[in-house]
Amino acid sequence: MSLFKNIFGHSETDKMVSKVNWKPLSDLGQLNEIKDLSHEKTVVIFKHSTRCSVSRMVLKQFENEYKLENKLALYFLDLLEHRDISNEIANSFGIVHQSPQLIVIQKGVAVYNASHESIDANDLGRFV
Repeated sequence: MSLFKNIFGHSETDKMVSKVNWKPLSDLGQLNEIKDLSHEKTVVIFKHSTRCSVSRMVLKQFENEYKLENKLALYFLDLLEHRDISNEIANSFGIVHQSPQLIVIQKGVAVYNASHESIDANDLGRFV
């Protein structure tokens, strides 16, 4: 079992060592806040499935590559805990649900999204 944890990580350990200042997305009401905030600052939502090894791998890679500290508002959505929020994101922003998924919001509109291995922290520089 520890071999798999070393290869794929462990969700509690991942949370403790994160270098990214994530704001948890845990309430439907936050989506209105995100839309409002996106008129002042670019907002990024990372949708993550804590049971998926691919999602965990992509999250770790994103966190290791992310270099835009404090330039973006970063929200983290735990899909297993908050699938209702993910569904509302799909409805509100017209995006098909994926996991893992990265969504960029500016001026109340989703302007970019990527999923799985297409998620690359370096792509976010153009939205600053």
